[in-house]
Amino acid sequence: MHPNPVFHTADSPANIAFARDRGFGVLAVSDETGAPLLSHVPFLLSKDGAIADLHLVRSNPITRITKSPRPVRVAISGPDGYVSPDWYGLEDQVPTWNYVAVHLTGILEMRPQEELRDLLDRETAFFEKRLLPKTPWRADKMDGEALDRMMRMIVPFRMRVDAVDGTWKLNQNKPDAARLGAAQHMEAFGIGSETALLAALMRGTDGQG
Repeated sequence: MHPNPVFHTADSPANIAFARDRGFGVLAVSDETGAPLLSHVPFLLSKDGAIADLHLVRSNPITRITKSPRPVRVAISGPDGYVSPDWYGLEDQVPTWNYVAVHLTGILEMRPQEELRDLLDRETAFFEKRLLPKTPWRADKMDGEALDRMMRMIVPFRMRVDAVDGTWKLNQNKPDAARLGAAQHMEAFGIGSETALLAALMRGTDGQG
């Protein structure tokens, strides 16, 4: 997380809502030697942000070392974009990068294989409902043997979330006119990811959009 507290204006519910809506992040775990292991994972975060359910491929190195609970962190990235100093209309500015990111920190444990189908059904329902009016896909559309074969390849996990931290770096440290000018240029010329959304967030005054 960015050390400047001005970029930590989002409250815990806002950070939880952001992470829950995204539902995808980078899971980071240290192995026995202290080397970092990373995996990009979809997840389901409870409404209170206390529990994150996810699954990993059985052959994933993280699966192999998580036979007992381990401390982990999940980094969830939002929109991001390069900010040119020229966009502020101020003298003596430097380039920067605006972004939104939330970290979930806690303990990851492997769950019984019997819980996998329920987890997959809940994950699928969470994302499929956003595709309405399309009829939601369900696992029972698959051949039973094919589904069982694929499920044997993955393992359910649950993360107990002990801390939620967020950085919403949106030029809150600049005068309003400079921030709004940068937002206008971000929307028109921005390079990065979801720059139109980033520009909309930059137009907010509390760092939360």
